[in-house]
Amino acid sequence: MEKEIDEKLQGSSLVLEQKPENTKKLFIESYGCAMNFSDSEIVASIMTNEGYNTTTILEEADLVLVNTCSIRDKAEQTVRKRLEKYNAVKREVNPRMKVGVLGCMAERLKEKFLDEEKIVDMVVGPDAYKDLPNLLKEVEDGRDAINVILSKEETYGDISPVRLMSNGVTALVSITRGCDNMCTFCVVPFTRGRERSREPKSIIEEIKDLWERGFKEVTLLGQNVDSYLWYGGGLKKDFDKASEMQKATAVGFEQLLEMVAIQFPKMRIRFSTSNPQDMHEEVLHVIAKYPNICKHIHLPVQSGSDRILKEMNRLHTKAEYKTLIDKINAIIPDNSITQDMIAGFPTETEEDHQETLALMEYVKYGFGYMYAYSERPGTLAGRKMEDDVPEETKLRRLQEIVDLQRIHSGIRTKEFVGKTVEVLVEKVSKKSDKDLSGRNSQSFMVVFPKEDYKIGDFVNVKITSCTSGTLIGEAIGYSEMQII
Repeated sequence: MEKEIDEKLQGSSLVLEQKPENTKKLFIESYGCAMNFSDSEIVASIMTNEGYNTTTILEEADLVLVNTCSIRDKAEQTVRKRLEKYNAVKREVNPRMKVGVLGCMAERLKEKFLDEEKIVDMVVGPDAYKDLPNLLKEVEDGRDAINVILSKEETYGDISPVRLMSNGVTALVSITRGCDNMCTFCVVPFTRGRERSREPKSIIEEIKDLWERGFKEVTLLGQNVDSYLWYGGGLKKDFDKASEMQKATAVGFEQLLEMVAIQFPKMRIRFSTSNPQDMHEEVLHVIAKYPNICKHIHLPVQSGSDRILKEMNRLHTKAEYKTLIDKINAIIPDNSITQDMIAGFPTETEEDHQETLALMEYVKYGFGYMYAYSERPGTLAGRKMEDDVPEETKLRRLQEIVDLQRIHSGIRTKEFVGKTVEVLVEKVSKKSDKDLSGRNSQSFMVVFPKEDYKIGDFVNVKITSCTSGTLIGEAIGYSEMQII
């Protein structure tokens, strides 16, 4: 599993519409990937029904929850500092405040948080959010509360999430939870459990609700969306034990994607994250067939060295990955492919690093998420491998990857100059309130003069110039996706 970390969202805490009948205050802060932010929306929905209104004022909160990530050491250290802040407020300002840790870090550090360090009142794993009301009662009765049991079934398909991070235009829709890929650098299978998929009907109902509320784009979300498989419930790994009827009526990712595209033809569809071994050709043909499915595939590779890929327990080789890239380019010629890359994985040599740079030259990714390797406790690499690449070497290699990606991003954005692209307007531009910005199908940000257009419009924009990360142009009218 690879996580896309949006640094701008880290630590976000937003206030929702207040319910006058609710008398308690919830402060919820989120760190990590899109899945964590999606989970926070589920938690907010549960707690709203328990009498809580959200607040952005920490000092007035009755309940403080931090949704955590264990994917990187930086996130973990940030959360620890925030917990210290919460406890200082609890001691000095608001003794009635209760503090809880949610998510991946909660599952991994449950004993430390509750028993050793005594910095939280409750610890709630990713599959136990429905148990929050019961856990709160335990806390209010003076007992520590913990539930980090990983479920075989829980997908929260019956909960309509409150849209915490919403711009009213785009939304995340979770379709799977957990992961079966035991990548040695990743803690997800141990914190979110084995992979299980959500019932297609509940996914369609959630998207229908979003459409009726005016949303224009959804991202189908999961640790590994391409391996989505619904056969009536249960773990994906148990599919071989399913009945013949279950197997015959099972729904795979390509079928789900097509189902959504057909039922919501005026809604844009994205998905994240993909794993190379599960990106089957049928999915590519569905993407190519429907204009409302975005032509952007986030396809993490992590390394260009077969030796390192094997050490990472990635289930693909460099040759297989390059073959897949060729297939994507042939079937979806107007695509954008993006990457995740790790520099300085244990035992990585200079030759391994050069192979990574060579693979980047082959693909020329649109953009990427690039990190220096950080040993995570609980992972297979953390238990069995020595973190033997010097920090200065990791950082130098990372910088070389980042520098090369910047060059490739510039090449990819220049390809759009002189072309007309469809843009879904998401917000007013940061640099000028006279400009609007949004993404094209390939997920590049586009900026253009506002004129009479507004957020939520589908606009055709002729690209006149670019930077390595942004397309700049002029609107020439609404696109065919626009409902006039």
